[in-house]
Amino acid sequence: MEVTDSLNFGHKDRKDIYEYIERHGTVREDEVRRALNFEPAALGAHLTVLRRDGYIRKVGNYVEVAYAPGEEETVELGDLDVTIRMAQNVDLESLVDAIHEVADEGRYIEAETVADLLDHEEVVLRHNDVNSRMVFVATVGDELAGWVHLDLPEAEKLSHTAVLTVGTRPEFRGHGIGSKLLDRGVDWARERGFEKLYNSVPATNEEAIAFLEGHGWETEAVRDAHYKIDGDYVDEVMMAVTLR
Repeated sequence: MEVTDSLNFGHKDRKDIYEYIERHGTVREDEVRRALNFEPAALGAHLTVLRRDGYIRKVGNYVEVAYAPGEEETVELGDLDVTIRMAQNVDLESLVDAIHEVADEGRYIEAETVADLLDHEEVVLRHNDVNSRMVFVATVGDELAGWVHLDLPEAEKLSHTAVLTVGTRPEFRGHGIGSKLLDRGVDWARERGFEKLYNSVPATNEEAIAFLEGHGWETEAVRDAHYKIDGDYVDEVMMAVTLR
């Protein structure tokens, strides 16, 4: 299942089961049964239908949402072998640490919000009737080097747009990892019919602004004194790229 697929369960109980699993990531079947007060046979029947329809998959005694894994790409960037792939729940701790490391430089407020949300929800990918998100990560060996995150609103009037954040941990910069991640996120959105992507950064983050401009993004608006960083008021630069 893609995070952009429509959701149609045909039964309230199956919708409740899916939403519980989607909210909690990888969970034990008996946890789902106790939380939702199902008889074992009834839960088993609903899980069978959800698996058949491609909404969930079984991993041992656990169940999780059956997101399509997508293409995994390994590229040589200078002296680094970098793998770009869809993030998984096992990446959660490293992903949050990496985003916080970039956000703690004080120049990427949107990323800080993403890290806090991931840390609070304890689930990497989301797909429900209100909001969905896709995350790709770059890894070098066992280390998570960077990420690209797309926030995908489900509201019909906004469903052609998405908000993107992208970042690379300081020790992995200068190899082109950020460009590879940005390209992966933009290509993924374009292939699924999105028309426009947004990203907002403080005006003091001149490096990020130049990076996005170098990839065809443009400044769409500036909000005066939107941020207060270390006691100073800083403008927000709202950037966008059209995908059509």
